[in-house]
Parts: sequence; structure tokens; C-alpha cells
Amino acid sequence: MNIIFGPVNSRRFGKSLGIDLSPSKKQCNFDCLYCELDPAKTMGAYEDVISVEEIMKALNSSLENYQDIDALTVTANGEPTLYPYLSELMDEINRGKGAIKTLILSNAAKIDDEKTQEALMKFDSVKLSLDCATGRCLKRLDRSHEGIDIEKIKEGMLRFKKKFTNPLIIEILMVKTINDSTEEIEALNEFLLKLKPTRIDIGTIDRPPAYTVEALTYEELREISLKFDSSLPIYIASRKKVTEKPSRYTKENILETLKKRPLTQEDIDVLFDSKSKEDFQVLVNDRKIDKLDCGGYNFYISRKDIE
Repeated sequence: MNIIFGPVNSRRFGKSLGIDLSPSKKQCNFDCLYCELDPAKTMGAYEDVISVEEIMKALNSSLENYQDIDALTVTANGEPTLYPYLSELMDEINRGKGAIKTLILSNAAKIDDEKTQEALMKFDSVKLSLDCATGRCLKRLDRSHEGIDIEKIKEGMLRFKKKFTNPLIIEILMVKTINDSTEEIEALNEFLLKLKPTRIDIGTIDRPPAYTVEALTYEELREISLKFDSSLPIYIASRKKVTEKPSRYTKENILETLKKRPLTQEDIDVLFDSKSKEDFQVLVNDRKIDKLDCGGYNFYISRKDIE
């Protein structure tokens, strides 16, 4: 039973250790079509619960072996906010973590619960999933447990955002023909403009899924990103399925593109040919382009958009 896994090197967080709050089996209030874990019946509470003491013993042992850890990522074979002692665990972690940053990866199904919000307030960064903004999509894609309501999730996110001053990151995993429709994207866009998260990560399936569903290409994700309001800091998280060759962008094309959607360095590497990259750097040097840090990623943006 491996409670601690890693370390792994992350460009955003440095050297990171993972903390699995459900190491024995999948325990989740979702059974997402794209999940890399085997299908399992959803649940509203953990059946197998490990103690805070057991987790801290495993964590402290790992920190003795790896004394250069930059971040701790709390996750689970399932949903970490179902762990009944999450708040108490974070008190223990924060008491001795020093400069190490903490992050949690949650499906947000319990974000409307005050006790859950109390626990999440104790993290340095919170990453919440929001694959759908409509109830029909939530049931179809995330296959949520009985009683979970998308409107309560959205209301809970808005309440949490008002009091959480650290980075709040939203993750949307796109699945072909399920949540990539104009209707679903418009619903997500409308809500995200109200929420104003630090960053929005859009990705797709990149590991064998539990059910037969299809991933999108980078180009398809890019097209979807353009359907969102240009003020939203959208990071395209998946570039494994790039099918098109880099294109030639004039300086005017580059500035126009940035007005529609801020770009990360990864986007530039995929989209721009060598001459376009040279012109891009000229625009940066001429201070016509600037960059903003959005939750650990730099986004390039037209200076006019900043001013």
C-alpha cells in the first residue's frame, strides 16, 4: 500500500511528492468515462480510511529520504475530499512543511460543503475539475454519484473563490462528442467568466480510459479554446496529438492571434515556424508583447490588452 509516490519533476512545482489518500482501492463519487482506473461503483464516503498518523508517518519517512522536495500533491485513487480527516491532515502537514508548497487535485463534487472548503483553504494551490457546466453532461461524462448537483458545484466554487486568495486552477478534460459541443462550451464560458479562476487547463484523454471514449487533437483543443472569452487564461495541457506543421505568422498575425487568445511558450513551439518565432521575439523586445504569470504558467499577451 503506497501512500506516498514520486518524486516527480514538474516545471511548475519543481520536485513533487504525491500523497494518495485512498491507496487500497478506487473510492470516488465520480466514475468518469475517461478515468485511467477501472470502472467502480460511485460512493459518497470512503469505505477504507487510513489514519492521519499513518499518512504522516509515510510522508515524514519520504521527506527524510528526499530533502529537496518543493511541493506536495494531495490526490487519491478516487476523490481526496472524501477523506474524512482532510482538514486535520493539512494541519499536520502545514505544521512541519516549511517552504514546501501544497496542492490538491479534486473533482469539486463536494466544493459546496463548508467543511470541505475549510480544508481546501489550508492549501497553497487548489485545482478543481469542471468538465461540464450542465447537469446532463455531468451525468453522462463524469457519471456522478446520486445527489451531486452541478448547480451546487458552481455555487460552491463561487463561494470558495471569494475567500481563497491563493491560485485556484480549473481543469477541463475534453472528450469527443460529449462535452465539446457549442452548447457545453458556452455554458462553461458563462460560468468561468463569473468565477475568474487563476488559470484554466484544457486537456483530453492521454492514458487508456476506463470506457470507450475518444480524445481530441491539439488542433481541436486549440479551436475550442478560441470559443472561450479571450479574457480567460486558458492553458492547453495536451500536445501529444499534434497533426499540423508549424505555420508562418506575420507580426500582424501574431498580435491578432494574441488578442483572440493568450499563448504559452508551448503553444508558440507548436504553432509558429522558425521565422515566426524570430518575429515574435522582436515584438517581445519591442515591448509590444508582455507576459503574465497565471498560476505557474507564463501567458504571452498583447501589451494593449494589458494596458
